[in-house]
Amino acid sequence: MKFLKLAFSILILFFLMSCQESKKQEKIDLSELSWDEIIEQGKSQEINMMMWKGDPKINAYMQDVVKPLVKEKYNVKLNIISGQGNVLVQSLMNEIQANVSQSELDMLWINGETFYQLRQIDALFGPWTEKLPNAKYIDFENPFIGKDFQQEINGYEMPWGNVQMTLIYNSDKVQNLPQSREELFDFVKENPGKLTFDNHFTGLTFMKSLLIDIAGRKTLSGEFDEEKYMKYSAELFSYLKKIKPYLWRKGKVFPEDVAQIHQLFAAGELWFTMSNNDAEVDNKISEGLFSKNSRAYVPEFGSIQNSHYLGIPEKSAYKLSAMLVINEMISPELQFQKMRPEVWGDGSVLDFKKLPIEIQKKWNSSKKRQYAPSRVEIQKNALQELAPEYMIRLADDFQEKILQE
Repeated sequence: MKFLKLAFSILILFFLMSCQESKKQEKIDLSELSWDEIIEQGKSQEINMMMWKGDPKINAYMQDVVKPLVKEKYNVKLNIISGQGNVLVQSLMNEIQANVSQSELDMLWINGETFYQLRQIDALFGPWTEKLPNAKYIDFENPFIGKDFQQEINGYEMPWGNVQMTLIYNSDKVQNLPQSREELFDFVKENPGKLTFDNHFTGLTFMKSLLIDIAGRKTLSGEFDEEKYMKYSAELFSYLKKIKPYLWRKGKVFPEDVAQIHQLFAAGELWFTMSNNDAEVDNKISEGLFSKNSRAYVPEFGSIQNSHYLGIPEKSAYKLSAMLVINEMISPELQFQKMRPEVWGDGSVLDFKKLPIEIQKKWNSSKKRQYAPSRVEIQKNALQELAPEYMIRLADDFQEKILQE
């Protein structure tokens, strides 16, 4: 269980080092600072943000919208560094181990198990989110936004976007959409080699949806339960073993990431792909990667809806600059831009009812999705994320029980 070992080892590492570490960086007392003072002290700096850079539209949004805005408004130069998950955790863990006084990173794009692991090693600054003026618009009461993989965020990360997994299919090839686990099995048996999933984040999210369907929607809510995991994961892996021979390449190989599945789908080798972003089918059609016969849906057994977040490392020397940038990234204007299908199609984390009337009118009149289902349509089949340990265990058990079999 390499992921559990990582989480455990970094936790022990922190406690061993915490007795020795003398923090050189001066602590910031946000309670003593007004927003105007935060602007004055945070402007005219250069900061580094680590994020996943695997999607050209997301990269373009950051490059063409976010970076120019914060440069013009605050004279903050925002550098984007590629990295996510274990790479991000390892980077901050190495800094803690080396007892550096200043992190190379100032902003992080995170959620779920990464947030869990960073909290374990005390690598995140907080609480700070309530200090941002635009935080008043965030829909913290929404359980899909206010909690991250069942974890209270407690001011240590700011919601940035909200998405729901969809299955994307070739509507010329697939007329009868599988809506249950049984129908999905029947489909792949009748159409071998036309569906697969990756062995990382997107594939694990798909597996969690199946696990919740097996257990029942509320059964796995709350903290990780070993007994429940063992019971219901046994049924999940029994199902995956049954379906495996009918997957792409007879289940002997699984793609490394969802980008590879998208390519196989675009080439016609697969009839299905999947995405954690429910609007991505529109994005990929507008890019020319997917054909216009591509559509997306959520099966009746449901799919995970979750949010992604922005964090600030505890050892960042430019926390106030990061707060300025994040405040702009959650502003109604930038959330609106990010939500547009032709820009990114990322769901907003803002409470629509809290927005000024003129902004509400702008959102209502914006261009709607053409090929993806509406958020209202799929919300009824939205499943809440599980505690992070479920994903960690699934990743290890998938390696052992499916990949290495």
